[in-house]
Amino acid sequence: MKPTATPSFLEQTLSGKTAIGLPYKLPGGVNVQVMDEGVIRFEPRDSAHRKLDLVISCGVHGNETAPVELADALISELMTGALKVRARVLFVFGNIEALRRGVRFVESDMNRLFCRLPESHDGPEARRATMLEMQLMRFFARAMQDGKPRLHYDLHTAIHGSLIEKFAIYPVPPEGKRFDREQIARLGRAGVSAVLLQSARAPTFSYFSSQHCDAVSFTVELGRARPFGQNGEVDLSAMKAYLRHLIEGRIPAGAGRGDAPTVFRVSREVMKRSDAFELKIDGKTDNFTPLPQGMLLAADGESECRVEEADARIVFPNPDVVVGQRAGLIVVPDSATA
Repeated sequence: MKPTATPSFLEQTLSGKTAIGLPYKLPGGVNVQVMDEGVIRFEPRDSAHRKLDLVISCGVHGNETAPVELADALISELMTGALKVRARVLFVFGNIEALRRGVRFVESDMNRLFCRLPESHDGPEARRATMLEMQLMRFFARAMQDGKPRLHYDLHTAIHGSLIEKFAIYPVPPEGKRFDREQIARLGRAGVSAVLLQSARAPTFSYFSSQHCDAVSFTVELGRARPFGQNGEVDLSAMKAYLRHLIEGRIPAGAGRGDAPTVFRVSREVMKRSDAFELKIDGKTDNFTPLPQGMLLAADGESECRVEEADARIVFPNPDVVVGQRAGLIVVPDSATA
């Protein structure tokens, strides 16, 4: 009779069997602690000599499962000792209830609920977002005190197709800081082909860690959203190898010029200001589809949004967002790297 396999951290989380617990040691001396439901921290035995502190988050949207399976595989490698820990690492499964239901969100898009003050009528996803902010601030406080590099990769998959399959969004840095070109080049090692430089604040998880934890953070899109067990076509081998290197305390060099990501900058956000909003292209248009200069892209009552930029492309077109949210991004090649 075969022994029953131990459930993975993801399986335990989805079945409601993870909760705050006391820290404990793995056989190799690694310290482990479940910080909250779906949140687990690993610390090397010789933590004072670590190279960096790393947050790997996923599942902020519950139907984006490939990154969740990737993170769970890394957690399993750490638990068995197959992957050595030479960095402090925090894994976060974001929207647990949405993951259980296989939906993008239950009441509200969680990745529009960060960087805000809690309110008395907050729903479960807003409360969860606030708790995750507290977990990141608590985790990165140690790195800020010790002067260690702070990295956060919030892993996603897109709701529709993309002419560039794997790309990242780099939140606008805190005041007085610049986009780190070496960090952008390193993402080429992770299989990321393009990076978008944001130009404005955003209510996203990666923006929160950038602004409030002084971390180098990215939202990383890794292909199409699919249900659990149906991600065979999503090749995450380069991203997995990259994250393994970071967990082992090895900071990769930037990719060579031919493999470095193409850099775009966000020229404008297309905002949905009222229920009269109309997107003049199909909401399922692929990310990075070119936009002819001068075309009418959207209308909102008497207001029009025309494409003024040369070499413009559309990213995240979605006319079905709620009023007050963005319905798309207009991006252009970054002149500093073009």
